[in-house]
Amino acid sequence: MQKLEVVGAYKLKGQVKISGSKNASLPILAATLLSNKRIILRNLPRVRDIETMVYLLESLGSKTKFHGNSLTINNSNQFKKFASYNLVKTMRAGILVLGPLLAKFGSAKVSLPGGCAIGTRPVDIHLKALSKLGVKYKISQGYIHATAPKGLKGNKIFFSKISVGATENLIIAASLAKGTTILSNCAIEPEIKDLVNFLNKIGCKINWLSRRKIKIIGVEQVQGAKYSIMFDRIEAGTYLIAAAATESNLKIQSINPTIIKTEINILKRIGAKIKISKNEVKIIGSKKIKNTKIKTAPYPGFPTDLQAQMMVLLCKANKKSEIKEEIFENRFMHVSELNRMGAKISINGNKAVINGKVDFKAAELMATDLRASVSLILAALNAKGKSIINRIYHLDRGYEKIEKKFQKIGAKIKRIN
Repeated sequence: MQKLEVVGAYKLKGQVKISGSKNASLPILAATLLSNKRIILRNLPRVRDIETMVYLLESLGSKTKFHGNSLTINNSNQFKKFASYNLVKTMRAGILVLGPLLAKFGSAKVSLPGGCAIGTRPVDIHLKALSKLGVKYKISQGYIHATAPKGLKGNKIFFSKISVGATENLIIAASLAKGTTILSNCAIEPEIKDLVNFLNKIGCKINWLSRRKIKIIGVEQVQGAKYSIMFDRIEAGTYLIAAAATESNLKIQSINPTIIKTEINILKRIGAKIKISKNEVKIIGSKKIKNTKIKTAPYPGFPTDLQAQMMVLLCKANKKSEIKEEIFENRFMHVSELNRMGAKISINGNKAVINGKVDFKAAELMATDLRASVSLILAALNAKGKSIINRIYHLDRGYEKIEKKFQKIGAKIKRIN
């Protein structure tokens, strides 16, 4: 089992080139199933979740070939409609093949998904919405058996709760449905806008009617295309917080700063010096970090995927801070590990109270989920001495070459067996 060894209390300096977005790549990879023509996706991050999704596409009959961070996909012989548990169990996004398979073939059998153990994240929102397009389904032995006996038909759909995955699945499915679909109360994450841009590039007819309302006119078939995936805003936020937490001077490159405006404003508010230019952000962490109150929220609010990292930073604040987790009900699993390193964090329901002025102490640690893993790296970078982080396979699901990127900016970090 691989581990990370981190020797802390060193300043970071230099520049970090941010990878393509995992959370944008996964729905776009699923959406390629709509096309039987050649598609080339550029700027894909080479992380485990992407590899798993590519294996899933191959199991469905897609032919794929990587060239560095570009992937060529050929679906001319793609005809299978069965997504097995073995591939979907490790990754939430596996459910996203349901929409395109139903749109293309009128039936599909897809395993209920897995992923990080951070909450229930039910798929009922997906299924209820798909049923409005004419889908009939039953769940048996851990699989969704879905059919659209008369094909998918456009409809007006209001999501009872804002859901990124359900919005993505329905946009993809409705792209080949007969007639017009109006989706209301949609998630508006930048990754969803990237998906819409990709679908329009291959010939779909999708436009935004208002902030959370989308109109989709179904088309009979789509084309091939070359498309470049957007930057990973969670990776960008992670390195910005790393700089703030270690009082370091970093340039975060290959990004669109307007997309991470909320995170930048919070970092400024608590004392970081930030200079924004077209495709990069320069940050200098402050010795004096101010306390604050944060709650996670759907975009454009503060992302749940940066909550654990921000908690590490607030451990160094001058006074008590609060974080309210409004997205997932089980996303404080990193707290016990941070407390073992000297943090003073208490949990009450969905609220974490973080006492400041913490001097982190090196320790052996256990990662529990993807974003919790990286919060332990940030804490270890602050701690004097050597920390060991176990179960880093979580980390490899979403961060590309993380130890190499940290090594380049001066961190004493290495992977050990």
